Amino acid sequence: MKHAAVIGAGIVGLACGWHLQERGYEVTIIDRGADVAAGSSWGNAGWLSPALAIPLNEPSLVTSGLASLMLPDSPLYVPLRLDPELWKFLILFASQCTSRAFGEMMLKLALLNDRALAAYDELGATVAEPTVAAPILAGFRNRSEANGLLAEFDLIRTAGGELHYDLLEGEAARSRSPLFSAAIECVIDIHDQRYINSNAYTHSLSEALRARGATFMMGQEVTELTGAGREVRVVARGGVELIRPDVAVVATGAWANRLGRSLGVRIPVRAGRGYSMVCETIDPPTTPIYLPKARVACTPIDGGLRVAGTMEFRGPDDPLDPRRLDAIVRSTRELLKDIDLDHARDRWVGPRPVSADGLPLIGPTAQPGVYLAAGHGMWGVTQGPITGKLLAQAIDSGELPPELRPFDPLRSMQRPHVPMMAKWPRLGLKP
Repeated sequence: MKHAAVIGAGIVGLACGWHLQERGYEVTIIDRGADVAAGSSWGNAGWLSPALAIPLNEPSLVTSGLASLMLPDSPLYVPLRLDPELWKFLILFASQCTSRAFGEMMLKLALLNDRALAAYDELGATVAEPTVAAPILAGFRNRSEANGLLAEFDLIRTAGGELHYDLLEGEAARSRSPLFSAAIECVIDIHDQRYINSNAYTHSLSEALRARGATFMMGQEVTELTGAGREVRVVARGGVELIRPDVAVVATGAWANRLGRSLGVRIPVRAGRGYSMVCETIDPPTTPIYLPKARVACTPIDGGLRVAGTMEFRGPDDPLDPRRLDAIVRSTRELLKDIDLDHARDRWVGPRPVSADGLPLIGPTAQPGVYLAAGHGMWGVTQGPITGKLLAQAIDSGELPPELRPFDPLRSMQRPHVPMMAKWPRLGLKP
């Protein structure tokens, strides 16, 4: 029996471990945290939403997002501080915010999105926590606000994705959820989506691995992966060798750079931190709500509503900034009703792994026997199980599936498109 070590106990790493078990591997899960789901898998919105799993490098970020980067109320926020590596990352990220690059990335992500829900069905054979089928209701103040999301849906269809929705206005729109206030005049009812309680699901997935014989080594931060013959030496902080498996998978999310640099990975990954809180409502909600203008996602959980949002570029281990949650409250208050935004519980921040070119990093690295699965941005929950399935196939067969070829961890950044280069002087940025 071959032995695989998976470094990272979030949903991506655990899905990799589950599928390696399916292929007959003995699996050891290693994580720096005391429990699974310690990173971005704990308090996120938990949407399984192929219809919304689009590239983060939207063209609109250049014209609107960068202008408000340092405003604490902005959905996209970067604290003003001297951090050359962060600003280099942001320049690289902005260089891909063109319509052409966005369309190319959408075609690549469709390779994962089209199989995302079926991958959850496969896990359901042993994972007790369910996925919940429900539409996602995107609410807008008026019809013109909805045009941006509708244009993105056109790109998904152009890429070959299947997508069904209804466009509702006025009272027909507000009637889709008792939480919509009178300010909502237009709703896009997105069909055939799902959601999970991400913390409960991740723990249930870990229990499924344990039941099938996986070993968990928690509280161990891996600092080095090196070859030793046909084995991989997995070394923790302090130089302590933990194990020598046949193969290792790095699924450390926003911390991927720490091991990735020594593995030949040149695409940087930064923490795009998301915030969430759980609020009580008069009636228990049953349907997820999306407020695209505010970049806020709301999910039914434990009789209440998890309200999640923002993209904050800070260190993955930096403390929670309460101003970011206050900003979510201010942007949401007029759009929802019968919800107690002032006495929230489970206030949380999680570091989502954002790559500089907006695409995941999935596949073999320069170190023989070591693979990477990271950089999923906001879509690790949606794409985690299909990532695990395809990567386990690659590890076991020695051949990379066609779906993973665009996500080569050893790829280089594409040259910025000319229209973006022309915008840099006006933004005060230099390539």
